[in-house]
Amino acid sequence: MSTTQKCNLLSDRFRTFYPVIIDIETAGFNAKTDALLEISIITLRMDESGWLHKESKLHFHIKPFKGSIIKPDAIAFNKIDPFNPLRGAISEKTAITSILKMVNKGIKVQGCSKGIVVAHNANFDHNFLMAAMDREKVKKNPFHPFVTFDTASLSALAVGETVLAKACKAIGLPFDNNQAHSALYDTLQTANLFCAIVNRWKYLGGWPTKIKKY
Repeated sequence: MSTTQKCNLLSDRFRTFYPVIIDIETAGFNAKTDALLEISIITLRMDESGWLHKESKLHFHIKPFKGSIIKPDAIAFNKIDPFNPLRGAISEKTAITSILKMVNKGIKVQGCSKGIVVAHNANFDHNFLMAAMDREKVKKNPFHPFVTFDTASLSALAVGETVLAKACKAIGLPFDNNQAHSALYDTLQTANLFCAIVNRWKYLGGWPTKIKKY
């Protein structure tokens, strides 16, 4: 591996954390009892100049796990019919297996120690992801058990907005409200937003840090 490549690994930028953009659509707010219906992830890379970009993506419609609760107000909001055969839904196990394969590969390639959830209002998505991992009895969970990068908080700092659509528009990204609350679209927009904030910080001279360490 060249010196340039070593300097631009994600492990150097985020203290060995491997950021994974995630959005999850559900049938309620309780991660342990309510069905997970849709999940999408996007991984990231840094180019030779240190700018952050989207890399790979996965997107799955999920079958409600056995005994899960489906709350009418939740599916009325996200407009997901959990039992529509045209969804092409798969089991949580199949989806989690594919996600783990991609994330573990990225962690290894980038020389990182842990995956870290990056999401808008990240506590919600992190809780549902961890609950799904528990249900599938994942022995080696690559994600940090409690640390997340929350783009709602980052957006409040960067552009004074916390709503995803408003934050995207404030930083100069397009946002289609008609596509919102689809896991794939929201993950794409969250990834664009996260990259825009991180890259703007670099553009402004905040990275690499020039603060003297004592």
